[in-house]
Order: sequence, then structure tokens, then C-alpha cells
Amino acid sequence: MKNSKILLTLLIISLLLPLSTVAHQPTTTKVSVNTTNSELQETSAKLAGNILVNGQAMNYLQTLTDRFGARLTTTKAYQRSAEWAAEEFRAMGIKNVRLEKFTMDGWERVLSARARMLTPIDRPIILHSMGWTPSTPTNGIKGEVVLLKDFSIDKIKAQADIFKGKILLLDPNTAFSEGRLNALLKASDVYLALKEIGAQAVLIPDQYENNIVKARKASFGTKVTALPVAALGSEDNQLIRRSLEKGSVTIEFQYENRTPGDVQVDNVIAEIPGREKPDEWILIGAHLDSWDFGTGAQDNGSGSATVLDVARAIASLGQAPRRSIRFALWGGEEQGLLGSKAYIGAHKGEMDKCIAVLNTDNGAGHPNGWKVQGRNDVYEAMKPISNMLTSLNGNTLSYEVSFNTDHAYFVLEGVPALDLLVDMAHYDDVHHKSSDTIDKVNPHSLATATAIVAITGYTLAEQPKTLAPRLGHDAIEEILKKANLLDFLKKSGDWK
Repeated sequence: MKNSKILLTLLIISLLLPLSTVAHQPTTTKVSVNTTNSELQETSAKLAGNILVNGQAMNYLQTLTDRFGARLTTTKAYQRSAEWAAEEFRAMGIKNVRLEKFTMDGWERVLSARARMLTPIDRPIILHSMGWTPSTPTNGIKGEVVLLKDFSIDKIKAQADIFKGKILLLDPNTAFSEGRLNALLKASDVYLALKEIGAQAVLIPDQYENNIVKARKASFGTKVTALPVAALGSEDNQLIRRSLEKGSVTIEFQYENRTPGDVQVDNVIAEIPGREKPDEWILIGAHLDSWDFGTGAQDNGSGSATVLDVARAIASLGQAPRRSIRFALWGGEEQGLLGSKAYIGAHKGEMDKCIAVLNTDNGAGHPNGWKVQGRNDVYEAMKPISNMLTSLNGNTLSYEVSFNTDHAYFVLEGVPALDLLVDMAHYDDVHHKSSDTIDKVNPHSLATATAIVAITGYTLAEQPKTLAPRLGHDAIEEILKKANLLDFLKKSGDWK
């Protein structure tokens, strides 16, 4: 067994030597150019060998999913997992490990929903409380169902007599005519208006077959909504809609949520100081929190396990890179990237020294490379590093810009940001669902992703030149405009 591991390590080292050129594609490109110096190649091969032969990512992931389970931010399970992760960083020999606190509204599902359709037939139905919404009254909610076709507060007030005392079933085809993101921004005000006219609750139908419901929030931010909002299974929604065409429908349901108000949450931060330029730093991060239906294996236990194993592999080299590397496990990502946003706020004065941010939060599919967030300068500067990743099939660069995970607020700061590009063909099979469990994770894909992140992060920290400059306001705005994100970010208050 020992000899086979040595042979595999030698094979990895040989595969990481210079490789041939790959054809260019316009927006997502596999690149190959002359490699960097041999010393960096050798270190990269050591990292890859360590991770692919003796990696611990699956062990970290198993602990996260089987010992802590779902890690909903503000719950005890999340806090225990954060404290465990900090101890794991310390066990690697990393001395600069800390828990950095931020505050957000707390929420936890205490009693899962019980729901029935009472008329025109009596049968159970599938619904679940949406996140950051209140409990039903102690005796539950019982009432007639009425369609809510418009998210306009004026139109809601005009139909006050119709909606009073009713359970409102949202029609996504009409209520979301301005787009789901825009609807999310004004949802809290809509729910407040509905409560003021006496509506009992809102049901939002999900879209997945077999009455599968995703865990998600009902509004933008973490302020608890004014009235109960529940997600309804797709087939049960269709039954209710068909029944409404013929007459009245009555349902009842009950659930309990805990809403404690402000709760302090920990981001987990560890740092290996640079040997020459310790004030300049690379950040490698993923979010530690998950939703509460599954055990958060792919979203985002896999990313957290990757960050932990990258830290272990780099720490085991015995020599720090030229620049510092910070490792971050964020809280509150699922509620709006709250942990990473809070970190930027607390470290605003250090952003000029942040050379690059590497983020992994796209599931545990096979990794392909990096998204460069619309930056041509980052794209060009990444080519030599991508060449080193060809044997791992990690040499694809994509211009895609995304604002759905923890690199996002670093993009708004103008910091060069890389988001791991993976095959997401089956990601929605588990995303925010009870099926997000470790048995769906391919150990080889997870180890390969970890090797790609480690080599990229170490190389960025070690190479003489920085990856790319920090952008100013106008250049960032141009990227957001091209990505059709500018209007939304202005409405949300994240961009001025």
C-alpha cells in the first residue's frame, strides 16, 4: 500500500509538468501557456500529492454532516461546528485562529408542519414553514384559500375584504411578473400589508416533482416576516388550484419556529502569515452554514471541507508562502452572504492588501476551473496558473459574473475574485433539500477540487507579482452593468 501511494504521488508530479496548448473558446476557455518556475511546480505537485493521496476532505465532510448535521446559522449545531473547525485549524499547527462575531436575527424550525386539505376532500398536504417567518398560532391556522395574483401593495389593499381571514396562495406566474429577485426585495412590506388587512398566512408553491420542497427564505434580509409564510408542494398546489376552479378550498396547518431576536454568530478565520509580505493576503473561503432539511453535504459542507484540507496541506509544507493566506468559514451565507459582508465591514481598511479571494460553493460536482467575475485582467493573469491545473481538468476559465455566494461583496470592493467552476448538472437534485447528504458526494471530485484550490491559492500567495489591481467604482459598475446585476444591487442598497 505504501509503495502504491509513492507511485501515485510520482504520477501526480509528472502530470503537473508543462502540457500542450488547448483550443481557445470565447467566454469559457481551457488555457495552456508556458509554466511558471520549477520550484513552484514542485511545491504544487507536493500539495496535489498530499491531497489526492492522503487528503482529509471526506473525513472533514463526514464530521460536518454526521456529527453536526444541518448547520443553520444561529443554531447550536452551527456554533458547535464553528468551534470544531477552529480546533481543526489549530491542530494543523496554525497559530492565528480566531472566531470573529457578527450579529443577525435568529431563527430555528422547532416543530415541522402538519397540514391537511379539509374541503372539498380531506387529505394530508405537504407544506413547510419558510425561513425567518413566525410560528402559526398555538392552535394552528384554518381557513379558506384565495389566490394572490399581484404583489402590489395598492392592489392588495383594494382587495382587503376578499383577503381578510383568508390563506393566500401565491400565483408565481403573475405575482412574480417583475422577477423573483424584485419580488423578494419588497416581500416584507407585502406581508406586513397582508397582516394589516387581516390575512392569516401566505403559501408559496414550489416547483419540484413529488411534492419536494426546498428550504429558503420568504423575504430579503433576516427580519422575521409579519405573518406565517409556507412553501407548498407542487402536486398539492396543483390539486388546490384545480379545486379552486370548481369551488372553495379549505385547509389547516400548524408549525412552530423559534425567533429569539439578535444572535451573535461566529465566522471562523485562520491565517498562515507570509514569510516576506505578511501584510498582503489571499483569502480562501467557503460558507459553513447550511439549511436544515438535509445535512448540508454539498451546500456547503464540501466547500468547508475543501478549505480545511487546503489549510492542512499548505500548513504541512513547513514553509509559509511569500504572502499570507487567510482561511475563512463563513456564517449567514444562506440568509444573504451576511458573514462575509460583515467581515469586509470589519476589515475595510485592509482591502487594499487583499490580493485575491478564492471561493468554493457550487456543490461537489467535478471541478473544471475558475470563474473570473467578468475581469479580463484576471483572466489573462490566471492563464499560467490554469496551465498548472490541466492534468486535474481544472484549466477552464469563465468570464461568468455571479452574486450568489461569498465572493460577491469582495467583487463590490474591487478585489480580484475567483469562484470555483464545477459541473452543476445534478446540483439542483440536492440543493436546499433533504437529499443533500454525504452519499451524493464523489470523493475523487472533492479531492480534485481541493487540489485545484490549494495549487491556485498557494501560487497566488507565492508568485512575485500580484494577480491584478483592485478596481475602482466605475470599473466595478461596468462589470455589474454587463452582468445585469446593477439595477438589483441599487434597489437592495448594496451599490450606490
